[in-house]
Amino acid sequence: MKYILIIGDGMADNPVPELDGRTPLEAADKPHIDALASQALLGSVLTVPRQLPPGSDTAILSIFGCDPTRYYTGRSPLEAAGSGVSLQPGDVSYRCNMVALSDGDGPFEDKTILSHSAGSIDGETAIALITWLFDDPEFAAAAAGLHVRVSPQPSFRHIAVQAGGDAQGMAAEPPHNILGRRIGDYAMHGNTNAEALWQLMALANRRLEHHPLNDARRAAGKLPANGIWFWAEGTAVALPNFVQTYGHSGSVISAVPLVHGIGALTGLKMVHVEGATGETETNCEGKVQAALDALRGGDDFVCVHLEGPDEASHNGNLAEKLLCIHYLDSRIVGPLTAALEAEGTDFRMLILSDHKTLMSTRTHDGDPVPFLIYDSTHPTPNGRRYTEADGLKGPYVAAGTQLMGLLFGEPV
Repeated sequence: MKYILIIGDGMADNPVPELDGRTPLEAADKPHIDALASQALLGSVLTVPRQLPPGSDTAILSIFGCDPTRYYTGRSPLEAAGSGVSLQPGDVSYRCNMVALSDGDGPFEDKTILSHSAGSIDGETAIALITWLFDDPEFAAAAAGLHVRVSPQPSFRHIAVQAGGDAQGMAAEPPHNILGRRIGDYAMHGNTNAEALWQLMALANRRLEHHPLNDARRAAGKLPANGIWFWAEGTAVALPNFVQTYGHSGSVISAVPLVHGIGALTGLKMVHVEGATGETETNCEGKVQAALDALRGGDDFVCVHLEGPDEASHNGNLAEKLLCIHYLDSRIVGPLTAALEAEGTDFRMLILSDHKTLMSTRTHDGDPVPFLIYDSTHPTPNGRRYTEADGLKGPYVAAGTQLMGLLFGEPV
């Protein structure tokens, strides 16, 4: 028996007026997923404890069996682990987004975030800009004074590490939560270190505003990457070993360091697929091949994660969200199940959205999400589809930490 976890990041939602009151999962073309759902255990699950902020960090920790109320120290340390960044005692890790801020040389605090991803900036440009910034004499001196260094990543998601940093009482708002709002109302705060990092972000904006690469992006009709945003602060964490907990080895396939990091910290293998971007256009076929290679190579378990629906939701692009859900169905779930069936491989497959990402707010939501567990050896007809409403008609799982046990055959 092989075990597959498929996460469509942020694909669950609430009813959308533009879809005549349907959710994207209800409206999207996903015949393969719906066919599995109609023969599966179909229910709903609370992936994020109510006292914690909803996000892929807290949700995917739960899904991998790690109670976030016990193991969550912040998002960035998980991403650091997935990016090969080692944290030493006393280090504080931060996500360092490249963001698009409103143009102009006015006060930093009066600007707004136009895009949390600098218009889905490409990896080459993102690395070039962040490298230039931390090499710029004025900015480099300010960063060194705060003991801040950066690990450039091939996307908008860089990792910053502060040696001897103070995160006690610090509050840093996720940039995707405050799109279009005056950033001064959401300034990093809570201690003197937070105030110093806010000033470092202001300096970064001044240095990046007129960089030639940003001028070229504007001329091409693209958003500039004229700012950085520190958030998701945290310290190193140790997670329970997956193999020891569940008795199965496996691999994690994703374009997102967070997901790789959770996998790596639990002892699973990280699989990087060339052309996997975390955006709508990504190498789905490469992910399917990587999953099959892992399973054929001896792994019992594989996780395939698709970031696209979440990014489309944050960008407010309903058409792309529907397309990403369709891609998950037609380019990942369909081909993967067809290959396993053709080989005569028995499998159990868990499909779910890690959390809701709402088109109405472009932010995460902590309400329960639908899940399905399909067993190729024991189909269980129910006549329902993979939607939020149909998930609520089935069993309710009160903690996401129970899902992995259910995948491996524990009773509901």
